[in-house]
Amino acid sequence: MSSRTAFLSRLIGVYCILVGVAMGFNKAATVQMVTQLVQDAPVLFVFGLVIVAAGVAMVLTHNIWSGGVLPVIVTIVGWLILIKGLAFLLFPPPAALGIVVWGSAYEQFYYVDVAFAVVLGAYLAYGGFKAR
Repeated sequence: MSSRTAFLSRLIGVYCILVGVAMGFNKAATVQMVTQLVQDAPVLFVFGLVIVAAGVAMVLTHNIWSGGVLPVIVTIVGWLILIKGLAFLLFPPPAALGIVVWGSAYEQFYYVDVAFAVVLGAYLAYGGFKAR
């Protein structure tokens, strides 16, 4: 496994764990903030620009589709970040809410989303730190 894969795996893993745990403790505030974010076109556009930059950086530096599960998952995460950022830039706010944030089902499946982030983060962090 490359050192870049190990670094990105640790970075994404720890990020997902920290954000997932914080989201788990603050459901009402997080749902309200995310809903308001995708309804504010200027903020959504700037947010989309930042996400696209992060996604492009990930795709350009780590587009590895072989070598095990961990490198492929890191690559998929990079592509998903890029696609999510493009969705924020290309679609109007109501469509972005429905496409990227599950629309009205976001609150219903909130803890599934949080659990997925924490489990993905744990897997990536473990794999990245184990690679040392």
